[in-house]
Amino acid sequence: MDEKIELRCNIMGRSEFCEIKGDIRIDGSSSTAFIVSSETDILTAENTSWIIRPYARKEALEEKDFARKWSVKLVTDRPDIARCTRNHSVPAILFSVGGYSGNFFHAFTDILVPLYSTAQPFNREVQFLITNRKPRWIAKFKTLLEALSGYEIIDIDDRHDIHCFQSLTIGLKGRNNKELSIDSSTSPYSMKEFRQFLRSSYSLKKITAAKIREGDKRKPRLLIIPRKRSRAFTNVGEIAKLAESLSYQVIVAEPGSDVLGFAKIINSCDVVMGVHGAGLTNMVFLPENAILIQVVPFGRAEWTSRVSFEDPAKDMKIRYLGYKIKVEESTLMQQYPDDHVVLRDPSAIWKQGWLAFRSIYLDKQNVTLDVNRFRPTLVKALELLHQ
Repeated sequence: MDEKIELRCNIMGRSEFCEIKGDIRIDGSSSTAFIVSSETDILTAENTSWIIRPYARKEALEEKDFARKWSVKLVTDRPDIARCTRNHSVPAILFSVGGYSGNFFHAFTDILVPLYSTAQPFNREVQFLITNRKPRWIAKFKTLLEALSGYEIIDIDDRHDIHCFQSLTIGLKGRNNKELSIDSSTSPYSMKEFRQFLRSSYSLKKITAAKIREGDKRKPRLLIIPRKRSRAFTNVGEIAKLAESLSYQVIVAEPGSDVLGFAKIINSCDVVMGVHGAGLTNMVFLPENAILIQVVPFGRAEWTSRVSFEDPAKDMKIRYLGYKIKVEESTLMQQYPDDHVVLRDPSAIWKQGWLAFRSIYLDKQNVTLDVNRFRPTLVKALELLHQ
């Protein structure tokens, strides 16, 4: 490229992205970012066109209508090339809020964490261009988006304007193979800094969990996330009574559209417990050295539980306890006969693929905790808070 143009595309990792500097013209009507270049550059370039899907979960991108495809094209300044109708003086980041973004876990691991890594170096002097725009999603995370960019978000799918920039990142950088994590070996940031960013953005006061000493009259705060539709606790009252008998102060609350309100609740707690599911993503708001108790559903759900929450907890300085339920604690016992393959051999269901596993063990199962069996887990959490 001539010295005015820089172009680097990565389509090999878990997230596809291009970093571009030069005369960049973005045409929403054709989903194309044109890079106006010299004829010499184009003749000598190995490639002159790339397809980027700016959503950071590559293994899912083949799904129909998952995230809008964008073209990046080197072109000469011909009369038929789009002319600028809006010029911008700051760099831009173009990303999708399509895909799985309606799920709270995916909103963080696929979008907000890599967006933080991509946008933070600009110190809010960056323009966000959103494709697959979802107004409710943008409203839900408005506080974080405004903390990363000082400019009003542009719906880049709008067909009316040609937006022109000198610098553009299309797609999100920093997407690690691990969920809810930042690879500090390749990024100047870490999950510790991301969690500090969350605390600052939402004005969360509690930095570290309570350290209970002998004779201390303070009660550690335990949050129970009950869930409503699937993987719900059927005996929340019994669980709360057990916890209170062990000197916990118990809060029962379910996350919803008010991210700030729930962030403040969870940040005030020392221990949070819930069945595997997106609600546990709220652990990002926990103070350091807090404890996450993940109740692992029946049906060989250990792997998805580990990669989704157990492994990420370590990078966040959150202590982790897992509780794997027995089949007797699952409401699947009431839906299938004792000798059914669902109860007898969950690995056979796994062999049918993720959708088969999810449709039964994640979507049809609730949990009735055996409080006597679960008691040692709550006792262990208390012991950790004394250390």
